[in-house]
Amino acid sequence: MHEANLGVYGARKVWRALNREGVPVARCRMERLMRELGLVGAVRGKIKRTTVPADVAARPGDLVERDFTASAPNRLWVADLTYVATWSGFVYVAFVMDVFSRRIVGWRASTSLRTDLALDALEQGLWTRARDEREVSGLVHHSDRGVQYLAIRYTERLDAAGAVRSVGSKGDSYNNAAAESLIGLYKTELIRRRGPWRGLDDVELATLEYVHWFSHRRLHGACGDIPPVEYEQQHYRQNAALDTLKAAEPSLH
Repeated sequence: MHEANLGVYGARKVWRALNREGVPVARCRMERLMRELGLVGAVRGKIKRTTVPADVAARPGDLVERDFTASAPNRLWVADLTYVATWSGFVYVAFVMDVFSRRIVGWRASTSLRTDLALDALEQGLWTRARDEREVSGLVHHSDRGVQYLAIRYTERLDAAGAVRSVGSKGDSYNNAAAESLIGLYKTELIRRRGPWRGLDDVELATLEYVHWFSHRRLHGACGDIPPVEYEQQHYRQNAALDTLKAAEPSLH
């Protein structure tokens, strides 16, 4: 396990990660060693709102109603953005996450809160799924009421992809809790640990590395303590095995 991630995980996840990587160690010993080394799990801070509610008379309804669960990939995506203070000004980072696996399917960083920031993150998510030949038509895309997510270009792109729009009914974090949780992890596990930041370039490079680690290596409790990409692969393998069994069953007629 990479030593830079020891301060991110608590003792339980360090223990699980080491055992996954072939380093057998007792959990009690892991807890003792972390105490001796002065290592503790990262603690999240408060979330500051970044998006500005759009003054739109007719908004999409809230199809999620705080139920951030999904039975398969590409059933529910959540989107949100945050900011990073740097020596050269604020850098804004947008994310799109698949709720089923907590995989970050799209992201983008910019020095501007323009609509293209959120749209570029969405485009990456759609490209990622198209590359993997996974159908996204019919998925629910949930966000807060920020102007970036209710802009005409953004909503038209969702419509073109066959996605159903959903917007939090109230202006608080609980109505987009899954995305807020992702941003809290991002700020805690990367931004606060490795700052200060010079500007867009180093934030962008670090975020690229973090997203890959988050999706391919980080153990996530919602996935049974395995990485999001592995959790998706497991889902597709199980479905393929079930389809094979059904096809092999003798006809009842």
